[in-house]
Amino acid sequence: MQKLIIIIFFSIICLNQSYATTLIQALSKAYKDNSKLNAERENLEISKEEINEAKSDFLPSVTISGYVSNENTTKLTNRSGADVQSTDVEPSQESILIEQTLFQGLGGVANLEKNNIGLELSKLRLKKVEQEILFEAIEAYTNLVISKKKVGINILNVNLLERQVENDKNRLERSEINLTDLAQSEASLAGANAKLIETQNQLITSKLDYEKTIGIINNYEDLRETYVFNYELPRSLASANQIAKKENPDLNIAILELKQSQQDVLIAQSELSPSASLSYKITQTDDTSSSYDETDKEILKAEASWPIFSGGKNIASLKKSKSFRQQKQLLLEDSKKSNKASVANAWSNFQSSKSFLTSIRSQVKAAEIANEGITIEYESGSGGRSTLDVIQSNSILLDAKINLVSSKRDFLLSQFKLLASIGRLTGSYLRLN
Repeated sequence: MQKLIIIIFFSIICLNQSYATTLIQALSKAYKDNSKLNAERENLEISKEEINEAKSDFLPSVTISGYVSNENTTKLTNRSGADVQSTDVEPSQESILIEQTLFQGLGGVANLEKNNIGLELSKLRLKKVEQEILFEAIEAYTNLVISKKKVGINILNVNLLERQVENDKNRLERSEINLTDLAQSEASLAGANAKLIETQNQLITSKLDYEKTIGIINNYEDLRETYVFNYELPRSLASANQIAKKENPDLNIAILELKQSQQDVLIAQSELSPSASLSYKITQTDDTSSSYDETDKEILKAEASWPIFSGGKNIASLKKSKSFRQQKQLLLEDSKKSNKASVANAWSNFQSSKSFLTSIRSQVKAAEIANEGITIEYESGSGGRSTLDVIQSNSILLDAKINLVSSKRDFLLSQFKLLASIGRLTGSYLRLN
C-alpha cells in the first residue's frame, strides 16, 4: 500500500525536471509575463500619446490639398458627323491652408492638464494592478508549496497508520488487544487515505492557480519552502499610516480623479466661452483650355464665435461635470477611511499571525513529545494505553503539523499584505527588475 501511494503521488506531480524555483523567481516571472499586468503597461503608453494629442490643440494645423482632372469633350456640329470639335484639358488646383486657434476659453489648457493627470493616474493604476498580481502570485506560490507539504505529511501519516495496523494484527494474534482495537486502527487508516486523496486533489487545484498567475511549472518538487522575509516593514501602525498616505495607490488614485474632475468643470465652462481662430490660405488654379488661365488667391481670415444657445446642452454638461466633481470628493473621503482601515487590519493581522505562529510551534513540540510517549507506552504494554489513545495522539500531532505549515504561510502572507496596504508591494521595492 505504501509503495502504491508513493507511485500515485509522484505520477501526479512529476512531469519533467526543471530548475529549482524560489518565491522571488516566481514573482519575477509573474512581474514580466502576466498578461493583465502587461495590458496595464500598454494603457500607460496610451496615456502618453493622449498627452501628445492634447498638445496638438495649441499648435497650428497645416493642410495641403489639390486636384488634377482630365476633361475630354467631343462635339458634332451636324448629323452627318462632319466638323467634329474635340477638347482635351487638364485643369488643376493646389492649396495650402494654415489654421491657428487663438482662444478657446480655458478648455485647451484644462484638457492638457487633464491628460497630464491622466498619465499619473495610469502610473498609479499600473502600480495597483502590479500589487494585485504580485500578491496573487505570492498566494499561488505559497498555496502550491503548502499543498505539496500537506500531501507529504499525509503520506507519512498513512505510512505510520499502516505500520500500526500491521502491529495491531500481530498483537491481536497474541491476544494483547481485541478485534475492536484493530477495527479502530483500520478505520483510522481508511480515514487517512481519504485525507491523502483530498490533499492530492488540492495540490492539482493549486497547480492550476499557480500556472494561471505565474506560468507553467514542470515539477512541484522544484518549489522551495520559503518563509524568510527580507524586506523592511513599518515599525508601528502610525508609521504605516504615514507611508500609506503618500504611497498607497488607491488613495492617490482618488486624489487624482478629483483633480481630473475639476479640469472637466473647466472644460465644460469653456464650451460656454467665445473662441477665436486665424487662418491663411493660398490657392493656385490652372486652366489648360484654349483660353488658358492661371489664378492665384490668398486669403487671411480671422474668425470668432460665441455659443449663445444650444438647447441647454452646454449648461447641462456643466452641471453634470460639477456633480461628478462632488462625487469624486465624496469618494476621496471614503478612500481615506478605507485606506486607514486597510492599514490597521493589515497591521493587526501581521501581529496576530506572528503570535499565533509562536503558539503553534509550541503546540507541535508538545504534541511530538506526547505522541512519542503514548506510542512507547502502547507498544510496550505499560501505562494502560489503548489503540484509541494512539489514534487520538497521532491525530493531534498531524493537525498540529498541518497548522504549523499553514501558520508559517499565513505569517508570510501577512507581511506582504502589510506591504501592499502601504503601497510598497511593487517590483522595484521587491527588487524584481
